[in-house]
Amino acid sequence: MKLFKKIILILIVFFQTGNLLSKNNLFNVNNILLEKKDNTSNAEIANAAIKVAFKQLIKKVLLKEDMDRFSDLELEDMKDLVVYYNISKNLQEENNKISLSVTFDKDKVHDLFFKKGILYSDISEKELYLLPILLEKNEIFIFANNYFYENWNTFEKKDELIEFVLPLENIEIIQKVNQSKNNLLNLKLENLFKEYSSKNVALVFIENIESNENKVYLRARIQNKILSKNLKFKKDNLEKIQFKEEIIFAIKEEITNLIKSQNLIDIRTPSFLNVRLYLDSNKKSNLVLLNSKIENIESVENLYVQQFNKNYVELKIKYLGKLDKIMEQLKNENISLQFVNDQWLIKVM
Repeated sequence: MKLFKKIILILIVFFQTGNLLSKNNLFNVNNILLEKKDNTSNAEIANAAIKVAFKQLIKKVLLKEDMDRFSDLELEDMKDLVVYYNISKNLQEENNKISLSVTFDKDKVHDLFFKKGILYSDISEKELYLLPILLEKNEIFIFANNYFYENWNTFEKKDELIEFVLPLENIEIIQKVNQSKNNLLNLKLENLFKEYSSKNVALVFIENIESNENKVYLRARIQNKILSKNLKFKKDNLEKIQFKEEIIFAIKEEITNLIKSQNLIDIRTPSFLNVRLYLDSNKKSNLVLLNSKIENIESVENLYVQQFNKNYVELKIKYLGKLDKIMEQLKNENISLQFVNDQWLIKVM
């Protein structure tokens, strides 16, 4: 009887939380640096910050082909999406720089994307293991004398979404590439990235075919799907080093877009997952604990209690995206989800 009363109390607290509001920072844009002149009001600074923040948000969550669809959005419409913003103290008194953070309302942003029929991306795996190989004058440069390998992470933009991890010089990789030198485009990713079998990986061949043009062959495994791209870059009036930098930035952008494409969320088609949570007598608040952890998962829209008894609670999870993605996010929050005897069982580890 005491246990049953405690369950009732837990459920009351649970229902009082209402809709879940994720603590994830997908819709937060932080560290916006702006210059504040003496005659600039806080309202003007806030408006400028909201414009910058919305542009950064769009760049973070949308495919590049969808970004221009918001180019005509008015400031007032952007402001309507904002939950709050924060202006910090001046960071650099001599330059009069201030830092701002803007948080957008997830539901309002969802409504905006829904009306335009746009899918957005929520990338949970930020790392990509990459090997850029230079092909020049019938020679293969893997580590040594390869500008792209040596400088790949030298030129970084502060708003890059993906962390590119390059392998250390490795004799085994050199041997495998040389063994396939007559058929490089069929070089298998799993042979080069054995230790990263569950990670996102990419192999990039940059071919200098003439002084004014480079060809790029990109093959990646993202979310366990093999993707390929062929790209061309013309030097035009760029200096040699600047041209190489532009190639690096363009390949990074292309890879980021591929990763986004494999992590798209369609607001129009939410999914539901019925799960059972067994109540541990030694951890009578595990439902509340589960709820607090799920609040950290951006793609979960809501958590409903269907029925309960003294032994377990039947729950329904409303989420956006793919099942394997939500399972990965649950795992990251130390939540176990298993399918046993035709029943999904959930447990806080």
